[in-house]
Amino acid sequence: MADIDEMIHEDALPGHESQLEPKPDWEPRYPASGRLAGKVALITGADSGIGRAVAALFAREGADIAILYLCEHDDAAKTKEIVEAEGRRAIMIAGDVGDKEFCEGAVAETVDKLGALDILVNNAGEQHPDEDIRDITEEQLRRTFQTNIFGYFFMTQAARAHLRKGSAIINCTSVTTYKGSEALLDYSSTKGAITAFTYSLSQNLVGDGIRVNAVAPGPIWTPLNPFGGQPPEKIPDFGKDTPMGRPGQPNEVAPSFLFLACEDSSYMSGQVLHPNGGTVIGG
Repeated sequence: MADIDEMIHEDALPGHESQLEPKPDWEPRYPASGRLAGKVALITGADSGIGRAVAALFAREGADIAILYLCEHDDAAKTKEIVEAEGRRAIMIAGDVGDKEFCEGAVAETVDKLGALDILVNNAGEQHPDEDIRDITEEQLRRTFQTNIFGYFFMTQAARAHLRKGSAIINCTSVTTYKGSEALLDYSSTKGAITAFTYSLSQNLVGDGIRVNAVAPGPIWTPLNPFGGQPPEKIPDFGKDTPMGRPGQPNEVAPSFLFLACEDSSYMSGQVLHPNGGTVIGG
């Protein structure tokens, strides 16, 4: 496999948070309560956006963090610094979650260096706007599915041997699963697959005491959209079509992941939380 820094994408995705203005809000809002004390979490796409906010909050709550990311080394280093400032251990692992061998190696490195794996957060994703389905190239279609759903399968397969009673898997799906997106045909299709994967995996693992849930964010201010996930002309109005009239911040989403990762949600599996700015789902 070619060096990850040399991989060429159709656009600048996933983008550097260090170059984004205004900066997203990732800081946890509350003091620690020890809800993840002694746990080890592996978070894909943890260098920026929602992944960084989840890493920061999990660390504050006592977890050591494996930071998986594609190639944004500066952002990943910042996330590592954030985790360590909370007094927790952090490791950085760069690579493509769409590569099964990478996923296997990342899990092995996590267990070797951090001693266990208790929580898997499948968060890494990519999106490419195309208003005409004929403009979606075969390469783009395969790449989006490779990252957004194959990567979730590969990470879960690699992690499975290390998960035990009390472990948790949290998948990042999207509001587009439920309301669709006329310009994100391939992306929204993968998010629908992630939701179905969550429902099915939860039934597959519940007998072993492993809970599987998901979070379906609405429009959140992260590097994903400004760096190619949305047409530039739409960025000024990003999130304004929600009932709250604004995009969300990563630290408004991270608590949903924490709730599903800790014992507060011990009677929940196969469920989806919806931090989406007030959009009613299933009403």
